[in-house]
Amino acid sequence: MKKILNEPRSFVDDMLDGVVLAHPEHFRRTSDSTRALTWSGSPVPGKVGIVTGGGSGHLPLFLGYVGRNLLDGVAVGNVFTAPPASAVLAATRAVSCGNGVLHLFGNYAGDVLNFGLAAEAAQEEGIDVQTVIVGDDILSAESAARERRRGIAGLVLAYKIAGAKAALGGTLSAVVAAVTHATEVMASAGVALTASVLPDTGVPSFEIGDDEMEIGMGIHGEPGIQRTTIMRASAIADYLVPPLLREAKVTKADAVTVLVNGLGATAPCELYILFREVHRVLAGRGVSVERALVGEYATSMEMKGCSVSIMRMDEELRELLDVPCYSPLAPHLSGT
Repeated sequence: MKKILNEPRSFVDDMLDGVVLAHPEHFRRTSDSTRALTWSGSPVPGKVGIVTGGGSGHLPLFLGYVGRNLLDGVAVGNVFTAPPASAVLAATRAVSCGNGVLHLFGNYAGDVLNFGLAAEAAQEEGIDVQTVIVGDDILSAESAARERRRGIAGLVLAYKIAGAKAALGGTLSAVVAAVTHATEVMASAGVALTASVLPDTGVPSFEIGDDEMEIGMGIHGEPGIQRTTIMRASAIADYLVPPLLREAKVTKADAVTVLVNGLGATAPCELYILFREVHRVLAGRGVSVERALVGEYATSMEMKGCSVSIMRMDEELRELLDVPCYSPLAPHLSGT
């Protein structure tokens, strides 16, 4: 597999150097850690700080959603590896201005452990930290085991809601309540057609046939629930949308936001074909699409595949999604 890089061991740090050099007016590293970055406008006096983090290889996910009216800081791990607790703590310190900090991240064991350690250390320093862990991938565990569900592209909607609530002056408890509500009416599921290739190995992270796809595979190559021959876009939508509606508690006449996400190597044309089919299924059930986000929001290196996220709308979520935001790595989110 061909990649543009220097040494595999410097892949993440070289990438971060490039981001900071390309957008010096927006991103800055903290004084405590080269793996902790903040938005240049943070901390905002009187505002709740929001920190996320995760392994590299998923741009624009995690780092790309640090910006105005979005997240304030991020801790960056190696490829597909949780960020160190020291980087999470550095980001937490950097964005804190006395009104508390929210840790908002996906449900992966290493992230849960290291964010937990950082939260404990921050609390000892007098920083009020609360945590929301997003597990929107409904195919990664049954409803009875929601606590084991992974976080995928639905994280992006959670970021938007939390960032907007904090920007409007919400207290830490109010920001937590808003983003928790969003996670309760949100569900995601996806399929993978090819593997990602880690820089340090240069080989696919798993094997899959040229005519195969895996339903429910995670963004790090975690096993899905079924491997089958590649389906038509219409069949993928028919398979994924009904359980998403059930999990998000969507009924006839509800309005939803739909996010169709590419995993790094799926052509935009294909994502719009899938959105067409998702829209068809929703319309057939009397559900209206109020907002549509189609593009690459949470990737997995060069994995070919997609995910669909659905969030049931209400007045609070509608107001928060309307708050303008900006990050140079996620300009496609700014207009929502």
